[in-house]
Amino acid sequence: MMYIAIRTDDGRNIGKISFYCSTLQVSRQAFYDYLERKGKPWKYQPLADAMLKIHDEDEENADYGRVRMYQALRYQKEIGKLDGIKIPCEATVRSVMEQISLIHSPKRKPNGITKADREARKSDDLLKRDFTADAPLKKCVTDITEIKAKDGKLYVSAIFDCYDLMPNGLAMADHMRAELCCETLQNASLRYPEIRGAIVHSDRGSQYTSSAYRTAIQKYGIVQSMNSAGGRCHDNARCESIWARMKEELFYNRGRRSEDYTIEALKTMVWRYFMSYWSNRRICSAIGGIPPAVKRHRFYSALTIAA
Repeated sequence: MMYIAIRTDDGRNIGKISFYCSTLQVSRQAFYDYLERKGKPWKYQPLADAMLKIHDEDEENADYGRVRMYQALRYQKEIGKLDGIKIPCEATVRSVMEQISLIHSPKRKPNGITKADREARKSDDLLKRDFTADAPLKKCVTDITEIKAKDGKLYVSAIFDCYDLMPNGLAMADHMRAELCCETLQNASLRYPEIRGAIVHSDRGSQYTSSAYRTAIQKYGIVQSMNSAGGRCHDNARCESIWARMKEELFYNRGRRSEDYTIEALKTMVWRYFMSYWSNRRICSAIGGIPPAVKRHRFYSALTIAA
């Protein structure tokens, strides 16, 4: 249609319309309908502008696919930031994203780094791959991931809540000894004393079977859970998924190499990602398309109202 419009000077050269429509097998009525629509503003322009604004709020939002963009739009609408804009179906959101070039590339999968100690005493698998919870600080998952740096390697240990994906505890170091996992437990306990009595699930890495970690578990009143025998990655899939999102959104999809940054610089990046962006602004599909802090706030607000 655009080609015909150009060749006929937007239909003003009437003598050529019939020729080009016949050659390109386009009806004259369809061409005239196109000319009528051409001067009108795009009906999805306000929606596209809202998408671009969400996209630009944080650089990690560039990884939003159609599902999280749709959820982000609904959340923005819910909190009153998109008054006057109708949120269409998910398929239309995808179509608009394609037209404004917001579709991102496929994801990568990380490799696990903890090694099982086959001789150490193990704990039972209390989660059985059920990573859901009906309240915060009841069921958690923990793991370690490795990030290569310019001056060595950074190891990140975290405890994530199964209810809202909140990072209850976070610790980082240039080693992956048991002390790192113990520090994560300590930080979680200091931040959320109510975590006492919660289940914390891990893989069967030697850090989690060590006497130091078991002592820390007892000190903070944590109930330990471990992957089932055989070390299947799906037994702690929630943590693996979160590590993958972090590395994609900080490095792979930004065109960055972690090896270009020092350990201290990486610590700042990871801390900001989890404690600022992930907790407060990232749309998480697994918890209904809202940020973790919002889900937790709503839980305690509901308790207050019920009381």
